[in-house]
Amino acid sequence: MKYIILFLMLFLLLTATFAGATDSVEAPKNCTQCGMDRSMFAQSRMLVVYADRTAVGVCSLHCAAAELHNNKEKLVSALMVADFATKKLIDARSAVWVVGGRKSGVMTARAKWAFDSAEEARRFMAENGGTVNSFDQAMSAATIEVLEQAEEEKTVENEMLREMR
Repeated sequence: MKYIILFLMLFLLLTATFAGATDSVEAPKNCTQCGMDRSMFAQSRMLVVYADRTAVGVCSLHCAAAELHNNKEKLVSALMVADFATKKLIDARSAVWVVGGRKSGVMTARAKWAFDSAEEARRFMAENGGTVNSFDQAMSAATIEVLEQAEEEKTVENEMLREMR
């Protein structure tokens, strides 16, 4: 009986912890570009707010670059990104960006992490490597990756169509 009660208590504790963690990420739950669960990637998520007051949630800078590329005609009023250390949303343009390093990125081979403070970014780089970049540099790198990926997908699609003929 003790084991059943202990098991139930542990189960409820883990369930409550998980439920609390998922409540901290704003809607939408899934990335509008790739479909990944944004709460699982709370440390890299972004929110794109357009001038028409619509907002789009994505899991990473990579997906934000794809979103902006696909909606070039829309005016952006705000770009928010999660601070890697606290997971709180901050202004993406004023964030300290660390590009590269040993820590795997989200949706990218070359990681791009945002920090609210230079001190946190330096601490991260001491443990993981990488270099400080401006928002424009990080976004440019992500946009290039998105365009390269689209070109690769187009090439594969064309090859598949040729094989079908």
